[in-house]
Amino acid sequence: MKKWSGKWRKFATGVLDLPQDLTMEMPRITMIGQLQMYIENHRGVLLFSNQELRLLLTKGQLLVRGENLVIRMILPEEVLLEGIVNQVLFVNE
Repeated sequence: MKKWSGKWRKFATGVLDLPQDLTMEMPRITMIGQLQMYIENHRGVLLFSNQELRLLLTKGQLLVRGENLVIRMILPEEVLLEGIVNQVLFVNE
């Protein structure tokens, strides 16, 4: 069933010209320099400290490392992070 779901999503993306972050359940990340990061389409916060944020994604995890990190806003599928972002990694675990 997952194969059909994935095929339909790819079809909808190509034919209907829909954004991939909506149809493929991929995260959308917007950064303003190193100071601010807005992340959409996550599945939950796994770990947070002033030096690291780890978010669960549909496929894997997103790891953000930095200094003086602060979550300014958190919603079920959105996070606004501020501080000095030094590293952004996708982890396929």
